Amino acid sequence: MSMKWWIYQKERFPIFQHGPLVLAFSACAVCYSALITNTPVELFSICIAFVTCLFFFLQLRIADEFKDAKEDAQYRPYRPVPRGLVSLKELGIVFVLSAGIQLLLALYFFPTLVVILLIAWAYLALMSAEFFVRDWLKSRPITYLWTHMLIMPLVDLYATACQWMPMGEKPLAALSLFLIASFFNGIVIEIGRKLRLPDCEEEGVPTYSKLWGLSKAAWIWFGCLCTTGLFATAAAHYIRWSTQVICVLTPLIIIALVLTVRSSRTTQKTFETLSGIWTMCLYLILGVIPFFVQ
Repeated sequence: MSMKWWIYQKERFPIFQHGPLVLAFSACAVCYSALITNTPVELFSICIAFVTCLFFFLQLRIADEFKDAKEDAQYRPYRPVPRGLVSLKELGIVFVLSAGIQLLLALYFFPTLVVILLIAWAYLALMSAEFFVRDWLKSRPITYLWTHMLIMPLVDLYATACQWMPMGEKPLAALSLFLIASFFNGIVIEIGRKLRLPDCEEEGVPTYSKLWGLSKAAWIWFGCLCTTGLFATAAAHYIRWSTQVICVLTPLIIIALVLTVRSSRTTQKTFETLSGIWTMCLYLILGVIPFFVQ
């Protein structure tokens, strides 16, 4: 990896931060799918899910670079693209190469997976084009948030399909709860990384604390975190693991409540870090740990 790409990933897609989370995310999806279908797990299926999901999240970052290019040039000239570290053309090439690898992996592992891959790509393309109603969406931030977060259950659906699709299973009920939990967890991460104290707000940088006020935004973040926990517990019911999920997530919910109450004295990094810890614990306790224990 050349130095400029090392710098780019460090600033915009830190692999050592995102990698473990994506591994937990994809391993949980495969293991949970195996538990609800009572089928074995192959290490290769976890590897396929992990690499494909990692590229999905990289593609989301690259899509943002294209989508926000004008705003970044005006308000965030310190970012890699506007300051000339990498170009949009180079990022486009990385996007295409990663998509090619995803396609080849799906074709090699189980060709029918390409159907879900194409659905996820199509939704990503619509997101990148702001569903062709950019100004309308920008004026409706809540709609903007949930429409963009729908990509999370689609990515998770692909990861779970790496297990249930080759096995010929269709675990609809349990899987639906799992995907809804994934959707709300995506919102937890998204809001958590965009909560800032008033003195830390930047001109031209949209944040939820600027949109709703820090206190209200923090309570919405906390509500989404609790909602994620509820659906995760419901999904865990199908694998007889609800009690364990509650025991692990409840202390984190209490910590999140304290941070929310003290939001006026809580830094952005704290919300973001707890969102990451919550995500890691959620996916480990919901899929990975019960698979190896049971």
